Amino acid sequence: MNAPFTLTWLEPGMAFPDAASAWPVGSPAPGLLAAGGALDIASLHNAYQHGIFPWYNEGQPILWWCPDPRMVLDVAQFRLHRSLRKTLQKFRSCTDHIVRFDSAFDQVTDACAHSARRGPPGTWIQPEMRDAYSDLHRAGYAHSVETWIDGELVGGLYCVAIGHAVFGESMFTRRSDASKTALAALVAFCRQHHVKRIDCQQNTAHLASLGAQEIPRSTFLRHIAETTQETPLHWHFDPLYWNHLLTS
Repeated sequence: MNAPFTLTWLEPGMAFPDAASAWPVGSPAPGLLAAGGALDIASLHNAYQHGIFPWYNEGQPILWWCPDPRMVLDVAQFRLHRSLRKTLQKFRSCTDHIVRFDSAFDQVTDACAHSARRGPPGTWIQPEMRDAYSDLHRAGYAHSVETWIDGELVGGLYCVAIGHAVFGESMFTRRSDASKTALAALVAFCRQHHVKRIDCQQNTAHLASLGAQEIPRSTFLRHIAETTQETPLHWHFDPLYWNHLLTS
């Protein structure tokens, strides 16, 4: 008989267990690493440096994950479909179509909480999660990519960034292609700054359609061990960055 799966309980400030001890494929919760702990800036920063992220639903303790394999988007492999290319042309040429970084972070996380891509709507981005990422944003480690049309926020995403390691969190859209535009802007920004990979955490058909693929966790962890030590990025979007997508 197989031994039952065990889970490390963290008290605030405790070190995370080795990512290799996360529950494997075939277990009740593949990638689950630990429970408990805290969502303060130091804990979140330490988690992401080790490829770990929080994800839990209402009524659950904080759950920490590090799945194997890991879904990532190599920015060189981003698939720019024809319809999206037409949309991006408007953002390059029309003054009422704008991408901004970090001008409405809390609005983005609130919108994502109502259209979460993992699990039933509104369940996994709890108020304490939004507060925690707002704190992380003010500390310079979390960022929003925002799609604006006619002065209205119509889509976007938020992510965590440490050095040159970028970890995608959640997206939302209120108009066709608005979230894809935000992701394309993040890809263009990453190409401009020689960031090779965006962490997508878990496999979804939507991300796969845009070029994301699974890689071994060990490969992913080696990547972030190197890139988190690089000089932090300057989070500003220049419309010239669209050339990385639209001139190829």
